[in-house]
Amino acid sequence: MKPFLPVFLFAAAACAAATSPPCCAETAAAKKDECCEAMASAPFSKNSLYQADAAFTADTGAPFKLGALRGRPVVLAMFFAACGYACPLTVTDMQAIRAQLPAEVRDRASFVLVSFDVARDTTAALAAYRAQRRLDSAWTLLRGSEDSVRELAALLGVKYKQEADGAFAHSNLITILNPQGEVVHRRPGLKGGIDEAAAAVVAAK
Repeated sequence: MKPFLPVFLFAAAACAAATSPPCCAETAAAKKDECCEAMASAPFSKNSLYQADAAFTADTGAPFKLGALRGRPVVLAMFFAACGYACPLTVTDMQAIRAQLPAEVRDRASFVLVSFDVARDTTAALAAYRAQRRLDSAWTLLRGSEDSVRELAALLGVKYKQEADGAFAHSNLITILNPQGEVVHRRPGLKGGIDEAAAAVVAAK
């Protein structure tokens, strides 16, 4: 994988990697540019999570909108970096899903973690989490405002509540999105369901 691309370059990279629409497969640079422009400007489907206008910030400090993920399959989960049990297992399961993907799918898939700890999960905290878990450029770690996080959680069906000690009680859910940002698979709970989730990523490509 290439190093993490700034958000303003990410959509173009995603389009270049995409197999749909068919014109993106053209080898002529002008034709590919024309295709990518059309893909980037086309409206999202009515079932696409990318219709949400919520703004996030990546662990690099760059602004990020979920629509930048368009054009590739996405494995997404919500978490908080200080979690000592469930979230580390979720990340491990996401890594297991990735390991099962064929190389050509693995190279295109994006793995996204969105924090619901808006106070403590700063960009620096997320960058430290990336380093701790050795998450490469295929992973996008995001933080957002309380409103942005709650909007995404509602769309995904994730429930969370901060406890008195600062920890969170929360749903454990891995969601697979197709290149249009539509939910095609959900893996609830911890452990298990890796084969089915990986198959959903392959089908979503």
